[in-house]
Amino acid sequence: MLSEEEKRLYIFIGKRITQLRKKAGYTSQETFAYDADIPRALYGRYEKGANLTVYSLYRILKHHKMTYKEFFEEGFEEL
Repeated sequence: MLSEEEKRLYIFIGKRITQLRKKAGYTSQETFAYDADIPRALYGRYEKGANLTVYSLYRILKHHKMTYKEFFEEGFEEL
């Protein structure tokens, strides 16, 4: 079972990848998932705060041409 802190982290990561998708001009999770070669249903769960693997995060960030450092620099000080 996840702690409250872990749940908040996953929810925050989900919000962050949602922001990236929208900033990149994708209005649809499905279209982004297809372009990033990530199963659509799985990607939808990530945006809702499901536990994701480091490799899945890597694939999302690779599509956005973003490093882990850039991803975690913004907004994570709140946690």
